[in-house]
Amino acid sequence: MKKAVISILGPDRPGIIAAVTRILFEHECNIENVSQTILQSEFSGIFIAAIPAALTLEELRGHLCDGLSPLNLHVYAKRLETDAGPGFDIRNSEPFVITTKGPDRKGLVSAITEIIARYGANVTNLQAIFKGGDDPADNVMIYEVDIPNDIDSQALYGDLRSKATELSLDISIQHRNVFEAINRI
Repeated sequence: MKKAVISILGPDRPGIIAAVTRILFEHECNIENVSQTILQSEFSGIFIAAIPAALTLEELRGHLCDGLSPLNLHVYAKRLETDAGPGFDIRNSEPFVITTKGPDRKGLVSAITEIIARYGANVTNLQAIFKGGDDPADNVMIYEVDIPNDIDSQALYGDLRSKATELSLDISIQHRNVFEAINRI
């Protein structure tokens, strides 16, 4: 079986995941990974599925588009590339969680991720909640980041802290194991 990455976007409503997974099941696809969220009123889902050799990616996309059009959903499908090419090596990195809180303003995500990228670290998950205003509790960003073992981590932390100060953000940088232990309910 070959693998596909399928993105589904559109207005949220009950039954979207049921509809997508039913279509995949009907066409003998095996779902291997799913990431789904609701951003304001928009559904966003990414599915990685193994698809039968006899089913083309174009045929699968057509089945999804036909089945999901009553829900006003948009479908994008592409072949999963198994070779990421040169660049980041997850085996030589450690997982960290970077959390920022502070007043809302344009460019916050851009400013922090630019520093992360400059050091060759990889953002693996990002959650940003902006309610506006100056109450820091209303504007929180949580970055899950794989940081290479061979970089100057103190320089990275220093640059992140400097940028956070410049943007009036409180910042926390913790190894993911420490973050999970502290935040366990």
